[in-house]
Amino acid sequence: MKDFTTTSPVLYGALEAGGTKMVCAVGDESGEIHEQVSIPTTTPEETMPKVIAYFKDKPIRALGIACFGPVDVRKESRTYGTILETPKLPWRHYPIVGAMQDALKLPIGFDTDVNGSLLGEVTWGSAKGLTDAVYFTIGTGIGAGVMTNGKLLHGMLHPEAGHIKMSVEPGDPYKGKCPSHGTCFEGMASGPAIEARWGQPARELANRPEVWTLEACYIAQALLTAIMFLSPQRIILGGGVMHQAQLFPLIRQKVRELINGYLKTRELDDLDSYIVPASLHDDQGIMGSVKLALDAAAGE
Repeated sequence: MKDFTTTSPVLYGALEAGGTKMVCAVGDESGEIHEQVSIPTTTPEETMPKVIAYFKDKPIRALGIACFGPVDVRKESRTYGTILETPKLPWRHYPIVGAMQDALKLPIGFDTDVNGSLLGEVTWGSAKGLTDAVYFTIGTGIGAGVMTNGKLLHGMLHPEAGHIKMSVEPGDPYKGKCPSHGTCFEGMASGPAIEARWGQPARELANRPEVWTLEACYIAQALLTAIMFLSPQRIILGGGVMHQAQLFPLIRQKVRELINGYLKTRELDDLDSYIVPASLHDDQGIMGSVKLALDAAAGE
């Protein structure tokens, strides 16, 4: 572990709470990550004491948590900071903010994991300087973070864009992986959906163009919905599936076809700069968590 005793910048804790791992880090106001570790996400009883122990001896000013969900992000709610009806059953109704608050006695910023990733991109990455942007993560699950008019979108809960319904592409017999909605975005285009449809995980299908042509069709449908409904200035695509770089030109072409000339803007004239990959080397979530901590400290 790094010795922080001689470190001059004010430091902030960052927790990217994911369904498979908890990434714990220490960063500063420039977004630089000074140290990070990964702790497996098993049960709260096993995982959280390790997370707390990591932060306990760090000279941090505040903590930011970007968490898998669904979560209660409404500060006026009695269950604010609680993980809600997650399919990860041991974590249902776990008060993650309260647990960290009790242990550390520090200001805590809290949001969804995808909003955290978007916040990282808006603060230090490819959406810097923009007021309206959407971040999709496409991996084991699918989610979206939304910033509109310079503020992260929550609403009655928070967006669940992974569960918007898809129009099934002609000739696709797959019934969808999602147990709740079948042929929703996550059900048709997540990593597990790709593996269930094709019999191999996505990373082993790189040389199968038919896989990515179909995948691009479903991703483009979701992007079209975001474009028409939210009118973002940029769309950022992250997550494990998007490591297949061949998807980007396919998605852009399909989005162009779906718009069909209806919208004409400077942004849509340059889809290479409008639909872009995550830009922070897979650290956008942890860097967004640092920004949540910065904001929590500033608002104390």
